[in-house]
Amino acid sequence: MIYLFSIKINSLIALFRFSLLLLIVFFANTLTSEELYKNNHNLNGDDSTFKDFIKWQLNSSNPTRVSIEVSDEFNASTNLPDKYSVWIGHSSFLINNGDINILVDPIYSKRASPLSFIGPKRLIPPGVDFNKLPSIDIVAVSHSHYDHLDLPTLTRLYKRNNETLFLVPMKVGKLLKSSGITNVVELNWWDTISINKSLITFVPVHHWSSRTPFDKNKTLWGGWWIETNDIKIVHLGDTGYTHDFKLINSELGSPDIAFIPIGAYEPRDIMKDSHLNPSEAIQTAIDLNAGKAIGMHWGTFTLTDEPVKDPPRILNLELQNRGLDNLFIIPKPGEIISLE
Repeated sequence: MIYLFSIKINSLIALFRFSLLLLIVFFANTLTSEELYKNNHNLNGDDSTFKDFIKWQLNSSNPTRVSIEVSDEFNASTNLPDKYSVWIGHSSFLINNGDINILVDPIYSKRASPLSFIGPKRLIPPGVDFNKLPSIDIVAVSHSHYDHLDLPTLTRLYKRNNETLFLVPMKVGKLLKSSGITNVVELNWWDTISINKSLITFVPVHHWSSRTPFDKNKTLWGGWWIETNDIKIVHLGDTGYTHDFKLINSELGSPDIAFIPIGAYEPRDIMKDSHLNPSEAIQTAIDLNAGKAIGMHWGTFTLTDEPVKDPPRILNLELQNRGLDNLFIIPKPGEIISLE
């Protein structure tokens, strides 16, 4: 009995320490020197305070852990379209544009956390088995947060194929290289790299970066524009609403496919500067003039207050109300989406 009580006490201490770390990281600007990178626009205003965040944490009602349906279509498939995407979970996608295989923000770890035993835990397994992944040409990382830059996964991918090229935002390369990943290219906003027949451009979005209490906005964040003569694709990583979407359209044109986050948006006063809600996701697709949008950043980790299955439900209601029923696709993890 004493032993079990000791385990519970130690678990509570670990939980408190991890929660404190998250609090510090979230408001790391109080601890750091001047930020190296800033957003282009601040439409919502950064009105949330440390007091607001503490109040949210103390009164937050954790959403019930429920699992969304995962498809085995890709894992069982022997015949793939010439161009396709597969949602692995969260913001992780396998994308084939008819030229190269790209993984964006891959995370195969059980937790989005610096610690293996605590932190946001997966609700579902990855939609693509790691061993079922095709040969990967490009791994593209949008920013440094743990739910988007999962170092154990990146290391596994490099060990699997050391010819894979890792594209990362400015100042993120050092982190990968410290883990032995040498094939790394850093990009600034609007930098473009040519791979085979594909042009890949790092584009601005509205977010922030941090992995420790002392590095807020010391590395860049953004989205990935992937273009060939046949298809234009954009993956927005993690973002709040911003005029950058109209700028992307003005500079690069209208994407045929836009991967747009739709979840992790409540409470709104805390999350509005970091994450799109469903209504804003629709406006983002309109600003981009996207041919088709694919919803992401939901159903994999419980990061915020909205119920797990709310993002697509609310998105679909908004789409119906606006007469835009066919604008978005909400795939199941593991489902093959033809990009033809």
